[in-house]
Amino acid sequence: MSEEATIGRRFSLVIPKGVRKKLKLREGQRALVREEEGKIVIEPLPNDPYEVLSETLGDFRYSEEKYEKKAVEWLKKVAGSRH
Repeated sequence: MSEEATIGRRFSLVIPKGVRKKLKLREGQRALVREEEGKIVIEPLPNDPYEVLSETLGDFRYSEEKYEKKAVEWLKKVAGSRH
């Protein structure tokens, strides 16, 4: 999908409504801007990167209770092997 836009003062660019709707962009959303082979590429960043990470990896949140026992066991094993 391509739509024409005009570069304004201070090099601002308004993303056409059709593109904004298709990509579900929100005001204040951050984006990466880069040059690729003489073209400007604007890549929207997710609103909640942790949500994307969770969708990709599953439940990745750290829980001290969940990992404390494993950490203690590992530490005893490692410390015990040095004596």
